[in-house]
Amino acid sequence: MSLFALAGAIETGLLFSLVALGVFLSFRVLDFPDLTVDGSFPLGAATAAAAITAGADPFLATAAAALSGAAAGLVTAMLNVRFKIMNLLAGILSMVALFSINLRIMGRPNLPVYGYDTVFNRFGSLFDFGLWNDTILLAIFAIGAKLAIDWFLRTEIGLALRASGENPSMSEAQGISNGGMRYLGMGLSNALVALAGALFAQMQGVADVSMGIGTIVTGLAALIIGEAVLGRRSVFLATLGCLVGALIYRLFIALALNAGFIGIKAQDLNLVTAVIVAGAVILSQSRGRLQMPPPPLIPATTKREG
Repeated sequence: MSLFALAGAIETGLLFSLVALGVFLSFRVLDFPDLTVDGSFPLGAATAAAAITAGADPFLATAAAALSGAAAGLVTAMLNVRFKIMNLLAGILSMVALFSINLRIMGRPNLPVYGYDTVFNRFGSLFDFGLWNDTILLAIFAIGAKLAIDWFLRTEIGLALRASGENPSMSEAQGISNGGMRYLGMGLSNALVALAGALFAQMQGVADVSMGIGTIVTGLAALIIGEAVLGRRSVFLATLGCLVGALIYRLFIALALNAGFIGIKAQDLNLVTAVIVAGAVILSQSRGRLQMPPPPLIPATTKREG
């Protein structure tokens, strides 16, 4: 694998670690299987691209993209909390609706940002790290998001969010609003996913309405691989696993596609993804069985001689 391909794999891994962090908040912290991410990822890309081509500052456009993702997450939470729609169906409804909304935002199926000022151009004008310029900027975003989540989940509100996802009945008894926590968690989760979409569009030079297909699979793959490698005994390790898992996942994909002797081609990407995720799940379950404490010893009963 060439140095250019390695840099590209690391960049994509760092970018999708933001998606993994968003999936971690919804899937692990809130226990909310959210399919909105397949729509909020291109929503962030569409919002950022539309704002940049309209002449907005790229950093403000990226922030607006994150806010648009938060709004999408709030809609999903509202469908679930206010209208009692099942969480999985609520996410599907938002994802389907966002396809049309993204077309409305861009005005067409794709919107290029070639030749416009982006966050990567701005960073490159200030620093010159050669081939690794984009990698360093994405690492700043990914590590900053990880540290922010670590801090937030240790605050009083963050602890309430974790309690709501872990044991809704007990948290409600303690005066925590499970509905409010769901709004908060879903908003933060999809804001991170939309941020990743905005950065992806600026890195690739185009926003496309179909670029979100399979985003949830990629996020779950990174999350599961990270948990298989580092476990989730603490918040720090769980969020670090999102970064490590995304990097491992993208490096495996790059190695598989660049290993010509294996015979894997670009059209085999979904197959490779399925194999990697299945292997990570099997490894994670094997580790869980090995770490389970032994069952308590039951003393043998003795018959009373009569």
